[in-house]
Amino acid sequence: MTEILYDVIIIGSGPAGFSAAIYAVRSGRKTLLLSGVRWGGQLMLTTLVENYPGFPDGIQGPELMLNMRKQTERLGAEVVNADFEKADFSKKPFQVTAEGKIYRGKSVIIATGADSIWLNVPGEMQLRGKGVSTCATCDAFFFRGKNVVVVGGGDSAMEEALFLANVAKSVTIIHRRDKFRASHAMQQRVFNDGKIKVLWNKTVTAFLGAEKVTGVKLKDTVSGKETDFDTDGVFVAIGHKPNSDRFKGIELDKKGYIVRKEIPDEQGLLKFRSATSVPGVFVGGDVHDYRYKQAITAAAFGCMAALDADKWLMEQK
Repeated sequence: MTEILYDVIIIGSGPAGFSAAIYAVRSGRKTLLLSGVRWGGQLMLTTLVENYPGFPDGIQGPELMLNMRKQTERLGAEVVNADFEKADFSKKPFQVTAEGKIYRGKSVIIATGADSIWLNVPGEMQLRGKGVSTCATCDAFFFRGKNVVVVGGGDSAMEEALFLANVAKSVTIIHRRDKFRASHAMQQRVFNDGKIKVLWNKTVTAFLGAEKVTGVKLKDTVSGKETDFDTDGVFVAIGHKPNSDRFKGIELDKKGYIVRKEIPDEQGLLKFRSATSVPGVFVGGDVHDYRYKQAITAAAFGCMAALDADKWLMEQK
């Protein structure tokens, strides 16, 4: 049996991965997408998506991802439900291993995304998408005029609280220590906002509610006393973990995100916007983007990575 040599191998099946596959296959490239067994990314855990263009009445997250997958397969990309294990970028063609099988490609696009860090306490899993979220810019609209909670103490938590304060009736930040680790400027913005208050030295030990969240159970880190706190929504903002640890030889930043390099041409104009430290390996989506973390920006980065990969392939002898 003749071994298949792919022009482009895409690792990841969120909006970035599927968008990259769509653009790669439409460029005439033999394209493989390793989706993983639990494919679809974080939108598979999301209910109503109202901020993705083209759906005036919104769309359920899993339905949006299913549509992307169907479009990808209809155009001719090969999609394999296998979990990525490792990659060898030290020689060409590149070798990517998924569930024990080796796939070879002339170029690779990494679109493995980033996972939200959760509290992992009772009720959290059951109430995700039912008042429990990790993205204010995604879900703040649903809490207009309501009381919400933000859990965390870093810059991300401050940003979430400030964004929510524009629409919510009140915002309460719950932090496990007696001071924030966020930058001074971000803290001052929070302290100066009359809608935001802080509960210090508290941890969330459980989420309350059945069909939707109704409150959280809090434990005082000093006294050990437990109390219930009523709320209409909870935003967990304790960070994200990029899915980059299995990529050896790829430059990462101090937070573990893949470094996206912009490479100019001979005239000084940008030739590639999604290159990595390894020529022929490109990146798109939340695995490098710690700022925006939106489905639409991930899709855009996936598109850029595919176009860059196509241009790079054209330049190879």
